[in-house]
Amino acid sequence: MADYFALLDEPRRPWLDPEILKDKFHALAATVHPDRVHRASEPEKQEANQRYAELNAAYRCLREPTKRLRHLLELERGKKIEDVQNSSPGTMDLFMEISQLCRETDAFLAEKASVTSPLLKVRLFERGMALTDRLNSLVEHLKGRREGLIAQMRNLNMAWETAPLVGSSTRLHVLPCSRLAHIYREFTYLERWTQQLRERLVQLSL
Repeated sequence: MADYFALLDEPRRPWLDPEILKDKFHALAATVHPDRVHRASEPEKQEANQRYAELNAAYRCLREPTKRLRHLLELERGKKIEDVQNSSPGTMDLFMEISQLCRETDAFLAEKASVTSPLLKVRLFERGMALTDRLNSLVEHLKGRREGLIAQMRNLNMAWETAPLVGSSTRLHVLPCSRLAHIYREFTYLERWTQQLRERLVQLSL
């Protein structure tokens, strides 16, 4: 399993500064960019292209919190993680609220598509604005929860910074991987739900 943290010269940890990560990627990628090796031999070009592709893959993974957390968990545990569907009661309540609003919006959009009367269209416009407000409110709520998860990730950094070195037999025992897995699952839910809400906001705006 490739270690994307090592590829970008970053220590393993849950939270990474986005700007520092971007600067490191650009600095490393610049040395093997195709424009820099166009006069090199064919084997050197192939090696540089492979390195450039690896750096791109590492950056795309580590810049996204959900992908980064999954990668970190798999590195520490030494195996692929399974997508667990268990969630907290609060998360389930939020899921039910989002599902209900999405169903209401889908029903409204279907009704809107069948209406031709100008008077009915005016009434539908008002209902559409109300749904838009509710969808935006939930998007903001999810944004707040996401920021809370990022704060938790930052707090977990110390556990990785003080853990035994990679390869140590005691490393996995002292790392809070269970807590990190919970944050990873929450991030997964939030990303999926945010996408669903935004898709419906786009449809309402048409």
